Amino acid sequence: MAFWLDLMFGNPIGLLSMIVIFSTLGIISYLTWMFIVKSAPVK
Repeated sequence: MAFWLDLMFGNPIGLLSMIVIFSTLGIISYLTWMFIVKSAPVK
């Protein structure tokens, strides 16, 4: 576990890759949420 934490947050490249991964997940979640909201039938 300590190896992975050092690999992810110990150097700038690992931190940048974590930022990219989490921001990508956020964008995908937002697009999925917008698709669900726009696809809902109008009341």
